[in-house]
Amino acid sequence: MSSSFAARPGRAARWMLAGFSLFGELLITAGIVLGLFVAYSLWWTNVVANQEARRDGDAVREQWQRQEPTEPGQPPVYDAEDGIGFLHVPAMNEGEILVKEGIDLDILNGGVAGYYDEPVESAMPWDEEGNFSLAAHRDGHGAKFHDIHKVDEGDTIVFETQDTWYIYTVYSTLPSTSRYNTAVLDPVPTESGATEPGRYITLTTCTPIYTSTYRYIVWGELERTEPVDEERTPPPELAGS
Repeated sequence: MSSSFAARPGRAARWMLAGFSLFGELLITAGIVLGLFVAYSLWWTNVVANQEARRDGDAVREQWQRQEPTEPGQPPVYDAEDGIGFLHVPAMNEGEILVKEGIDLDILNGGVAGYYDEPVESAMPWDEEGNFSLAAHRDGHGAKFHDIHKVDEGDTIVFETQDTWYIYTVYSTLPSTSRYNTAVLDPVPTESGATEPGRYITLTTCTPIYTSTYRYIVWGELERTEPVDEERTPPPELAGS
């Protein structure tokens, strides 16, 4: 009888076992919640943002069809809140990316790229000189610049407006720099190796992947422009993309 009594756990032991059980259940619950949050951040926000960007992009193209092109040599008139055009970067295999004004999260979270209005104001592609500087998310909310690391020197970046294709060639990349390094947005981005005024484009996003600690930079320079024909035939650089 005494040995049977000794085999039974005491009250303290039972409380300890119950505590371990409860702690284990809490860990499992926390893991499930964390997993759902990650799924929401990295998958569902992409779904929602891509739907929103597709809807906004279609609206821009419909507006272009209703609106008469500007006179040759005159800058186009756009509602920057709706979108000013579409970015094409074949190396990222992302398809067309709608570009809007601003880099606030309420803009970028819509699955688009935004051109800088601060701390350094972006030039426009049709300006005679300057730096057309853009930002987009790398993860979540459309992740339009997720594969920016695949862009190499010599690759093509194309910006499409209602009446013009702007064809840039990548000439420099910077895999990591401080988020406070605004010099990468300068009209003449000397950190890229540029030494004189020109017509540049700069792509920026967070790095490393899944963090926002630093910034990844890609620079390109305008090679040429082509008018958009009635069929909106893309330039050869976009063939098959």
